[in-house]
Amino acid sequence: MDTLFKDKTILITGGTGSFGNAFLNHVRVHDCREIRILSRDELKQEEMRVRLRDSRLRFILGDVRSYESIVHSFSGVDYVFHAAALKQVPSCEFFPGQAVQTNILGSENVIKAAIAKGVKRVVCLSTDKAVYPINAMGMSKALMEKMVHAYSRNGASTVLSCVRYGNVLYSRGSVIPLFVRQIKQRSPITVTVPEMTRFLLPLEEAVHLVAFALEHARPGDTLVKKSPACTIEVLAKALRRIFDSGSPIETIGIRHGEKLFETLATRDELTRASDHGQYFRIPLDTRDLNYSAFVEAGGAKNIPADDYTSHNTDRLDTDAVVGVLLDLPEIKAELSQARRSALA
Repeated sequence: MDTLFKDKTILITGGTGSFGNAFLNHVRVHDCREIRILSRDELKQEEMRVRLRDSRLRFILGDVRSYESIVHSFSGVDYVFHAAALKQVPSCEFFPGQAVQTNILGSENVIKAAIAKGVKRVVCLSTDKAVYPINAMGMSKALMEKMVHAYSRNGASTVLSCVRYGNVLYSRGSVIPLFVRQIKQRSPITVTVPEMTRFLLPLEEAVHLVAFALEHARPGDTLVKKSPACTIEVLAKALRRIFDSGSPIETIGIRHGEKLFETLATRDELTRASDHGQYFRIPLDTRDLNYSAFVEAGGAKNIPADDYTSHNTDRLDTDAVVGVLLDLPEIKAELSQARRSALA
């Protein structure tokens, strides 16, 4: 891994977000030539510039929705990590056109710019919501994956790949910061559906998945991180125990576009996938429009019994979730602040 980044120029779209900050911390310890942060948030760029004061960082104000505003940024870049996206399910549900503009057309702009400028590798970040999508965010991410597959089939010189993972713990806009805030305010913890399950993924593991994809992915691959899961009720109970809270748990009902469980890989994908320990590698489906050849040859013989979902993966109980949460830097910081407040 050290040699992978040595003397390389990398670019992170959406680089001021949760993943961008985490991945930047990962690559800064390596001997990169230059690290470009592309985003449309000038305030966060300035805050990052002041905080890090790293001469290798180059901040670029641009929007993936506009090819002209980003294409110059790809000149001389070796690797691109595409994290820019609209990620909130309810907001994408009410403004689906915005999800199309950023997650689909914006992703195509990134791919086209990378190919035009001779970038070696691009890793695009996807989500479990792209599998059997029922909401606009998942649909737009699913079409982003299809963009990667289409350009890979058409012989792109750049190696394009996707990573797909579940909920990142304590990421911006996720449920854990909401629950922590409610606990601190001594308010009820608002749970949509108690038995709803979600994958659990520390941000550091998402970073490792992306690094694995950079090093090992073939054109059009999708790399999936195997992850445990828990119910939303168990997550709320774990946080209540950590903060020694008596806040009641209140059920408020499912939100627009939500599922009771998420899927990281379908049965069809698993028939083609190879197992790499912590990851599944789903190769590009290379069939073309001449389907008769496939029909005559027949399909896969060994079809898995089920998809890989948050309902049938390793299910964590409250004790196990407490252990996972206590390893998060954000939870440690919240507990430290709570202790200082108690002593004040």
